[in-house]
Amino acid sequence: MEAVINGIYDFLWGPWMIYGILAVGLLFTILTKGVQVRFIKDMFGQIFNGKKSEAGVSSFQAMSMALSGRIGTGNIAGTATAIAFGGPGAIFWMWMIAFIGAATAYVESTLAQIYKEKRNGIYRGGPAYYIEKMSGKRWLGMIFAIAALIAMTFLQPTVQANAIADAMNNAFNIPNWVSGLAVCILLGMIIIGGVKRIAHAASIIVPFMAICYILVAAIIIAMNLDKVPTVFGLIFSSAFGLHQTFGGILGAAIAWGVKRGIYANEAGQGTGPHPAAAAEVSHPVKQGLVQAASVYLDTFLVCTATAFMILFTGMYNVQDKATGKMLVENIPGVEAGTAYTQKAVEAAFPIEHFGASFVAIALFFFAFTTTMAYYYIAETNVAYIFEGKRQKIGIRLVQIGIILATYFGAVRESSFAWTLGDIGLGLMVWVNVIAIVFMVKPALIALKDYEQQKRMGIDPVFDPIKLGIKNATFWENRK
Repeated sequence: MEAVINGIYDFLWGPWMIYGILAVGLLFTILTKGVQVRFIKDMFGQIFNGKKSEAGVSSFQAMSMALSGRIGTGNIAGTATAIAFGGPGAIFWMWMIAFIGAATAYVESTLAQIYKEKRNGIYRGGPAYYIEKMSGKRWLGMIFAIAALIAMTFLQPTVQANAIADAMNNAFNIPNWVSGLAVCILLGMIIIGGVKRIAHAASIIVPFMAICYILVAAIIIAMNLDKVPTVFGLIFSSAFGLHQTFGGILGAAIAWGVKRGIYANEAGQGTGPHPAAAAEVSHPVKQGLVQAASVYLDTFLVCTATAFMILFTGMYNVQDKATGKMLVENIPGVEAGTAYTQKAVEAAFPIEHFGASFVAIALFFFAFTTTMAYYYIAETNVAYIFEGKRQKIGIRLVQIGIILATYFGAVRESSFAWTLGDIGLGLMVWVNVIAIVFMVKPALIALKDYEQQKRMGIDPVFDPIKLGIKNATFWENRK
């Protein structure tokens, strides 16, 4: 059975997935004429423009919810692993996939806004919603919704909780069951309040944790200013196979950079569109641009902060996985992942246990907010599958399920559950990416309309009937 599960995982997350998403990002960059460059001012300018309403959240809150899902343990462990097996050049390719992925994030999030619905007084939307409305086939939307519901409720939260519990145990000797119980109580207090409370919590926690993390990285860079040319030279020379030490792993640098970049920024995975649909905006493109900005913030700030801490302090090893040969061994015996970041912080701040404690706290915030995002995605897909009383019962069951899964993950490591969770996520990605490739047209029409209205000097307002976009029922009824 385990062999079958691993076989499915390898198929879903094989080269076709990794390079397929890269190709889709390039396609959308071309079709949108470089939306992530042409509208970079609007991408960040719109973040604080949208205002919350009774049914929706502000653009900033929606972006914070999206970032809470994007900024997770992968930003610490994933970036370190990319360096460990792809060399410093992998960071350049992480930057590249973020740049390209921003166009994908724009498309999927704009579609989520165009085809969102107002259910029980709350805005709902995401891949399940726009897949059904654009294809006319509910069963296609159901495939995505069921995969998302299972993965986000029962499978992936276990690993986030395990990361928190292990980090707290290593840094402060707190028993795993105590950490698990504390996380479950905090999580329950937030998710019981629904999307508004999640959005409020995310808008406070996410900026706080990101700023603190980036600040520590900035201090480490400031302490090593003389190494700036060396580190950047190392990244760029390694990225193109020009460095003497890392020239033989150019393929690994690209593969690990692309793979970890996709995991980190989540563009195309279908997770970001869920909070994007909850935003209160006058035109779908506004939130599409904000979500594109969140990809930049995730990779160029948080992932880069991890990379710089590691590279500026030299606390890393690099192994050629093809041959098993160690190309660099600055910290012998240290396992690739979170430990690199811990060693980097300890090297910069020679205070006893500071590195382990700081990274443990960072991991707590990163993993906790990611679990919050998982719940919101699961709840949104429950709202898609069920209506009326069944929806209320389904949401309550999801709340109980994610809390139980969180506690289970904290007290018992479950690598098999992580594999199952990735299978659920893999199904989400395949369905979503295939859908947006064939359904991109409304996002392109909306972008052209937004651009024309901006040229006229007016605040863009969306009218799907005028643009010939069908089944955008929320906007039709609003008009």
